[in-house]
Amino acid sequence: MIDDSVNYDYIIRYIRDVIPESDGFLKELEDFAVENQVPISQPETIKLIEVLIRFGRCERILEVGSAIGYSAIRMIGAGAVTVDTIELNHEAAAFAEKNFARAGLSDRINLLEGDANDILPDLAQNKDNKYDMIFIDAAKAQYNSFFGPCFSMLRHGGLLVSDNVLYKGMTATDDLVLHRKRTIVKRLREYIKMLCEHKSLETAVLPLGDGVALSIKR
Repeated sequence: MIDDSVNYDYIIRYIRDVIPESDGFLKELEDFAVENQVPISQPETIKLIEVLIRFGRCERILEVGSAIGYSAIRMIGAGAVTVDTIELNHEAAAFAEKNFARAGLSDRINLLEGDANDILPDLAQNKDNKYDMIFIDAAKAQYNSFFGPCFSMLRHGGLLVSDNVLYKGMTATDDLVLHRKRTIVKRLREYIKMLCEHKSLETAVLPLGDGVALSIKR
């Protein structure tokens, strides 16, 4: 199995082969991520997000977990008007800001540096603060704590996208769970169960990339 995907190797390779390669600055960011072992969204996952943005005409997006800013830049390219993105790590946040500037998107991508557990409740205090899409791709063990304020800020009909929920297959079977990852897996299982049983959400869990949960707010 390819390290960053839960699917069969031959399927992953085929899908990635048919996705057009990036060029220019995006290719530079992808190469940087590989060379420096920086986790960014897998090609098939980011392509799904781009399709969802175009299909749902998602103009305002919130991202939890900026990393180097790659996915935020891709989301603007797919048609988002503005992206608010949260990053805890200072060095990553500073590098992301530089990348937004290089892409000419500093006026459309707003980076909020700090702990999402502090920033999200502050954002949610404004009852008029609504998003068409919220993309969660940060600390997996904290997805449950991110959910409350994210849910309140998601407009009706909006889409919550939770990445890495199958966590290299460990979420699906105890046979793969590493001892040091037990807490993360336990919390991800609780998170998926909550999404699937939530009365105000319609959720599908896809074995795409490292596992993606798509939830529409009714």
